[in-house]
Amino acid sequence: MSLNTLTNQTIALAGIAQTTALVQELATTGTSNQLALNASIGSILKLDSENVIEIFGDLAGLKAGLTQFQQQITGYQINHPEQARYAAALVYLERKLNTNAKMLEQIQTGIQQAQTQVTQFGILHENVLANLGDLYHATISTLEPRIMINGDQQFLSRPDVVNKIRALLLAGIRAALLWRQCGGSRWKFLFYRNKLQTEVNFLLTQI
Repeated sequence: MSLNTLTNQTIALAGIAQTTALVQELATTGTSNQLALNASIGSILKLDSENVIEIFGDLAGLKAGLTQFQQQITGYQINHPEQARYAAALVYLERKLNTNAKMLEQIQTGIQQAQTQVTQFGILHENVLANLGDLYHATISTLEPRIMINGDQQFLSRPDVVNKIRALLLAGIRAALLWRQCGGSRWKFLFYRNKLQTEVNFLLTQI
């Protein structure tokens, strides 16, 4: 079955939107939607899935991302410029990562270690989040340009929040990879805007 479908592309973009929304939420409030967080962090660990939505568990786990993407794609004014900046950076960095075989191998090894941890502790355990956060810091954050997160310093100085944000940025890279694997590209986003909007509206009715 081909991954190159409008539905899969919409799901991938919603995955990116969900991670950026959660990053902004954590950076400004120190808290986040736990269902969405669970789905986004869980997507990092799904290296092999039979279909795209399984990577996020189900559509319910991606509801926050679908809603955010719907807001972003409706009209021509950017509703959440900070999230849009993060999303553009994630897509760019994923393309850069794709040419770095050594770093890709390092990330795969780190994810396999996290998978072992999850069986012991669960997806949102602090040890798992710290491991994924360290993995992002040792790999993706060394690529230029680095993603600079804006928010409230009282939250950005907390190690638990930092680990969640870094883990979510890794999840954003995962979603950006999925977008490319499903045939996504800049021109497709621009010229299929109306079709993507119709598809995200439909997917939200299925939850």
